[in-house]
Amino acid sequence: MKTGNFFKSALLLAIVVFVAQACNSGAKPEKEHDHVMAAHENIHAQMADNGVEKAICVLQPTEGNAVSGTITFIQTDAGMLVKGQVSGLTPGKHGFHIHQYGDVTAPDGTSAGGHFNPTGHDHGAPHGDVRHVGDLGNLEANEQGVAVYEMTYPEMTFNGAESILGRGIIVHADEDDLVSQPTGAAGKRVAIGVIGVAKSE
Repeated sequence: MKTGNFFKSALLLAIVVFVAQACNSGAKPEKEHDHVMAAHENIHAQMADNGVEKAICVLQPTEGNAVSGTITFIQTDAGMLVKGQVSGLTPGKHGFHIHQYGDVTAPDGTSAGGHFNPTGHDHGAPHGDVRHVGDLGNLEANEQGVAVYEMTYPEMTFNGAESILGRGIIVHADEDDLVSQPTGAAGKRVAIGVIGVAKSE
């Protein structure tokens, strides 16, 4: 009886192994694997270059403020050219950053989250060795409350995990001191907008 049970067990094990090998060697899993690999390659290709050359952000005032303006982002051979004009500011410097979310639902702008920082670095100056991707430094308003900004960022991109598309832009009430963590002690949010794809010229 014990010998019979042994042979039955061995036979059952052999059948299980055979079925498993047959399933693993079938054409369908290979096709599914090929399909998954093709999808991954397609995603990476899209991340490498989505064809976007220009983006725009229209700033709107947060509750109780009167700050507005337009910021454009243009991909050039030298990098991302960021330029714009903002009005309704108090004279002086105002922190100016790309934020994590393009969510403008909160009246005070807090729905945009913190600075866009996919690399996990500390806050810093716009061209510092250590900085957030979203660190744009300060706008400087004249006596009429108008600030004009223009700067090129070699590593800023519309593609991949560090893409700025769909992110928020926040203008702050106070100066970004470029040192304090994690926001530069720039104060309340006085304007907010979302970076969207624009028609290339």
